[in-house]
Amino acid sequence: MKLSGVLPFARELLQKAVSAGDVVIDGTAGNGHDTLFLAQLVGECGTVYSFDIQQQAIESTGRRLSEKEAEHQVRLIHDGHEKISQHLLPEHYGKVAGSVFNLGYLPGSDKTVVTTPETTISAVEQVTEHLKPEGILLLVVYHGHPEGQVERDTLLPFVRRLPQEEFHVLEYRFTNQKNNPPFIIAVEKRKKKSQGA
Repeated sequence: MKLSGVLPFARELLQKAVSAGDVVIDGTAGNGHDTLFLAQLVGECGTVYSFDIQQQAIESTGRRLSEKEAEHQVRLIHDGHEKISQHLLPEHYGKVAGSVFNLGYLPGSDKTVVTTPETTISAVEQVTEHLKPEGILLLVVYHGHPEGQVERDTLLPFVRRLPQEEFHVLEYRFTNQKNNPPFIIAVEKRKKKSQGA
C-alpha cells in the first residue's frame, strides 16, 4: 500500500463524489488544472463554476479548457469566491456535488494577492449550504507563508465547529514533513436520516 499525496488524494475524493451531469465549483481557478479536472468529471451535461479575482487566472484557465475542448460546461467568473451565491443559478441551489479551493496565491504571479480568512470562510458557508447530500468541499491549505498561516489558524477552528449531525470534516496531512507542506480539509454533507430510522 502507498499513501496518496495531498493533491492526488483530493482528486480521489472528488472522483468519488462527482458524476457526469453534476454541478461543481472551483473556488480558485488559478492556472486551470482543477477546473479542467472538474469539467472532465461532469462532462458536457454538467456545470462547473470557476472563480478567480485575477484576470490572469481566468485567461490561463480559459486557454487550458479550450485546448482540451472542455470550455462548453464551464462558467468562468472573474470575481471573488465569496460571491458564489450571487452567481449560482437558482436551479443549482442545493445540488453542488463537489467543490475545491486551493488557498494561498496563484503560482508564478503576484504573491501579495492571496486568499483571506474572511472571504474563504464566507465561501465555505455558501458552498456547504448548497452541497447536496454526500457532496464534498475540499480546501487545500498552503500555509508555508505568513498569510497562509493566518488563514489556517482561522479556518481550522471554523470547520471543527461545523455540526457533526450535518457534516463529516476530515483533515489529511503528513505530519513529519518540513516546511509546512499543504494539507487538505474535506467537508462532506451527510445524508439526512429518515424520520422512521
